[in-house]
Amino acid sequence: MNEIRTGLMDNLIRIEAEQYKLREGEQHEAYLRLMLEYIGDPQPELRDELIYPTFYEWILKQRVFTTDELRGILTVLMDKRHLFYGIGGLGDETVFTRTFTTLVIGLILQRHREQPFLNAGEFQQLKTALLRYYTEERDLRGFVEQGGWAHSAAHGADALDELVQCPESDTRVQLEVLEAVRGMLQNGAHIFSDEEDERMATIVDTMLRHNLLAREQIAEWLSSLAACGSQPRSRSQYINRVNCKNFVRSLYFRRGTELKEAHLAAEAELNRFRAADIDFVQ
Repeated sequence: MNEIRTGLMDNLIRIEAEQYKLREGEQHEAYLRLMLEYIGDPQPELRDELIYPTFYEWILKQRVFTTDELRGILTVLMDKRHLFYGIGGLGDETVFTRTFTTLVIGLILQRHREQPFLNAGEFQQLKTALLRYYTEERDLRGFVEQGGWAHSAAHGADALDELVQCPESDTRVQLEVLEAVRGMLQNGAHIFSDEEDERMATIVDTMLRHNLLAREQIAEWLSSLAACGSQPRSRSQYINRVNCKNFVRSLYFRRGTELKEAHLAAEAELNRFRAADIDFVQ
């Protein structure tokens, strides 16, 4: 086993045991470089159980990084070795780098929305990169037997949920995010089975709870989302319809008293098992 990787694991285990405090003479920067290098380690013990929790503690809880340091971290996270590492690939280990990169981006976005530090240009660059990632990701596996959680749709949704709450996210940004969610749901290749629908529903739930987008616009989006239910039948249409149906139901059981008519109309268009259509189900 790689000695550097083993040393990082041992140190992060010790740092966790000591409440994420460093010992005298240690510097966060020394660990940061290695954490970014191994952020997508194929073994979940390092990636999921050590590196991500340490980022969480140091970015949000202890806030050990300055805003300039956070900008530097974002620059690395958005590069071709992280957010776009192997983008478009299917079934390989690069997915872990991309999806755990999105989780850390979400932490930095939360830090920014609580105490803004990104300028307009930096925010725009980050927004564009995150939406591009969510649009171009093709490896949509949830739990991987030999690697643990990949969960690209869910992790990306967590970051987008932070994005829509940032003060810079105007109506245009909210609508761009909804289109990215539509694209993920209507991917035509993968039916989500690891509660990705709940994580994506959280984004729209947030928009409703915080009045980030007019309800009429969300209702229109739900109606357009359901339009795939009446498209010509094919395997890809089936996948899109099932994903959208599960999403609409997830959102309804959180916000059933709001946009009730839009929710029920969308579910009716997406559900082939209603009494009126049962004879046509294959």
